[in-house]
Amino acid sequence: MAHERVVMISIATALVMTGQGILGPVLPVFARRFGVSVAAVGVVVAAFGLARLILNVPLGWLSDRWGRRFLLVGGPLVVSVAMVFSGLAGSIGSLTWWRFVAGAGSSMYMVGALVYITDISTAANRARLIGINQGALLFGQSIGPGLGGLIAEWLGIRAPFFFIAALTFAASVYGLFRLPETRPDGSAGHGPDRATPTWRRVLVGRVFAAAALVNFAIFFSRASTRTTLMPLYGVDELGMSVGEVGLVLTAMAVVNLVLLPAAATLADRFGRVRAIVPATLGLTAGLVVLARADTISGFLAGAAVMALATSVAGPAPAALAADAVPAADRGVALGAFRTLGDLGLLVGPPILGRVADVGGFGAAFSVNAAVVAAVTAVFVLAVSGKRDRTEH
Repeated sequence: MAHERVVMISIATALVMTGQGILGPVLPVFARRFGVSVAAVGVVVAAFGLARLILNVPLGWLSDRWGRRFLLVGGPLVVSVAMVFSGLAGSIGSLTWWRFVAGAGSSMYMVGALVYITDISTAANRARLIGINQGALLFGQSIGPGLGGLIAEWLGIRAPFFFIAALTFAASVYGLFRLPETRPDGSAGHGPDRATPTWRRVLVGRVFAAAALVNFAIFFSRASTRTTLMPLYGVDELGMSVGEVGLVLTAMAVVNLVLLPAAATLADRFGRVRAIVPATLGLTAGLVVLARADTISGFLAGAAVMALATSVAGPAPAALAADAVPAADRGVALGAFRTLGDLGLLVGPPILGRVADVGGFGAAFSVNAAVVAAVTAVFVLAVSGKRDRTEH
C-alpha cells in the first residue's frame, strides 16, 4: 500500500516539477520584454523563492490541523491560477506578484508531499520512499527546460505559462481523486489543540536541527556553486562554451538521478548518519578541488566529486529529520526543514558572488567548502551518542 501511494504522489510531483522546469529558459526572457534591467528580472525570479521561504512553516502547521490533502490539492491549483495570470501579465509588477503566488502554491505542494511520504513510511523504508519522489522531482526538472524552450519557439513566449497551468491543474485533479488523507488522526478537519512547546522542542532538537543544517549546506552549495559560480568560472576563466558547461551540469544531474536509488537504500540499510557524513565530506573535497582547479580537467574532476557526494546524500537528510519528528508535528517541522533549504538557495548566490567579485572564483569555492566543512563538524557533534533509528 505504501509503495502504491508513493507512486501516486510521485506522479503528481512529476507534473508539478515539469511545470517549474519549463519556466527555466522562458521566464528571464519574458520578463526582459517589459524593458527592465537584469536586476529587475532577478527580483521576479526571487519572488518565487521568497514565498516559499515565508510560507513553508505556516503551511506545515496548517497540514497538521487541516490535513495533507489541503496542500496536495490546493497547491497545484494555486500554481495553475498564478500561471494563467502570469501569462496574461502586462507589467513587470503584475508578473512579480503572480510569481510570488506561484511560489506559495509550490510551497503548499512540496511541504504536503514530504509530510505525506513521511506519514506512509517507516524508519526502515523512509529514505527509499522519499527517494522515489525525489526521482520524480529530478525527472520533471530535467525534461522541463527543453520542453519549455520548444513550446516558446512554436507557440510564443506566453504559451509555456498556459501549458504549465494545464499541467498543474491536472495534478490538482489527480490529487483530489487519487491521494487519500494520511494525517495521523485520519480526519481532515481541525485537529485538537496542542501545547506549542511540543513543536518548539522539535525544531530545536539536536538531531532535527542537525539534519536541517545539512539541508541548508546542500542547497547553499547547489545554488551558489553549481548553478551560479561554475557556469561563470567555466566560461569566463577556462574558456569553455555555454554548451559545454551546460553538458557538465546536465551530467551532474544525471549522476544524481541514476545513483538516487542506491543512495536511498544505503540510508535505509546502514543509517542516515553513515550516508550524510561521507556525503558532506565528499562535497567539501569537491569544492576544494574546484578552488584549486585552473584547467578544464581540474574543473571536471571537481564537478565529478561533487556529483557523487550529493548523490550519496540523496534523501538521507530528509529521512533523518522525519525520524526525529513526532507524527502530530510533522507538518510544521518538515516545513521548517524545507525553509532551511530555501534559505540556502536565497543567500548562497549573492554571498559567494560577492566573494568571487572581491577575491576571485577560487576564494568563493573555498568559502563554500569551509561552510560545508563547518556544517559537517556541527552535525557530527549533534548526532554523536544518538542512535540512528535504522541501525541495529
